[in-house]
Amino acid sequence: MSRILLDVPDDSLLALRTSADAAGPELLLAAAVKLYELNRLSSGAAAHLAGLPRVVFLQRLSDFGVDAFRLSAEQLQREVRLA
Repeated sequence: MSRILLDVPDDSLLALRTSADAAGPELLLAAAVKLYELNRLSSGAAAHLAGLPRVVFLQRLSDFGVDAFRLSAEQLQREVRLA
């Protein structure tokens, strides 16, 4: 596993109202959500990055205003027809 060190300004931690220890998992989750939203990672890969089970990751997406499942209009119409 690779390790990445980040320098986070103290005023950013104050603004987030969190400690340096608590900021790590929070920043990993935010990065995972954004990479999922940009279609750079699958939900499973993003969940792994965040250190969460996939189901929990998908549930947490709503906290960030990100849709858990993305369907095009064509895919949605196909799903409706199959229902």
